[in-house]
Amino acid sequence: MIDDIELLKIIEKDPRISSSDIAVQLGTGVDEVEAEIQRLKDEKIILGYTAEINWQKTYPEKVTALIEVRITPQRNQGFDNIARILSKYDKVSDCFLMSGAFDLLLTYNDDSLKDIAEFVYNKVATSEGVLSTATHFILKKYKSNGIFFEDTTKDDRQAIVL
Repeated sequence: MIDDIELLKIIEKDPRISSSDIAVQLGTGVDEVEAEIQRLKDEKIILGYTAEINWQKTYPEKVTALIEVRITPQRNQGFDNIARILSKYDKVSDCFLMSGAFDLLLTYNDDSLKDIAEFVYNKVATSEGVLSTATHFILKKYKSNGIFFEDTTKDDRQAIVL
């Protein structure tokens, strides 16, 4: 029997890992691993696979914003309906219900600060139930999804000449 949590941790760490490598790590057969992965996909536990891309190296104009949204929960729907509406925009990559001073946090990617501002004031702020927004722009990524964007193994030692 495969431990789902262990299997999911392995896949989360390296989504490109082969079924045979997973089988070795878990001490089981390849067929059992593949069947378990399929079951987890069917049950919507594994939702997809992504790549972490350093856009600064290939597309430095790309801008990412974190948009805080305060909303009034809707009767019999709470926060879910507004979250669903805002999540449907293609350039919204994340939508989270948060605790604290605001209700939803959106991650939004676009080509310019102006494009993001237009999204906020034309789509988000004007949505029914939205009380206020605050937008924060990501200036530089150091680490995302556990992956460092810069080589952190630089050797800072100074040479000594005798």
